[in-house]
Amino acid sequence: MIAIAEKYALAVGSPTPITSERQHQEYLSVLDKLANEENPTREGEKYAAVLMTLIDAYEEAHHAIPDAAPVEVLRTLMDANNLRQKDLVPIFGSESIVSEVLHKKRELNKTHIKKLSKRFHISPAVFF
Repeated sequence: MIAIAEKYALAVGSPTPITSERQHQEYLSVLDKLANEENPTREGEKYAAVLMTLIDAYEEAHHAIPDAAPVEVLRTLMDANNLRQKDLVPIFGSESIVSEVLHKKRELNKTHIKKLSKRFHISPAVFF
């Protein structure tokens, strides 16, 4: 796992609990690089899981958002970014799927959540 840390220039050789906003941003940056790899290795996936656990713990303590249904979160993000249903078609594949999700006729799947978290630069945990 240290080879993974070195590959992504993580200042801390092995991941440790996050204690600062700078460290939080660093872990997010590394996680983003790992998530964007075309052919992730098993070791990289394990490393990403460790980082995600540490990031989630830090965000829960320092960036807590009151519990909300995934659709409510999505609607809030859409409002905050002045987005309409058609703006989310690249994420969902069609406007009808966006509509079904927003009207609670269809749930978000893992692919949607991954794309939404990347689009809005937030943790995927927000949608669970």
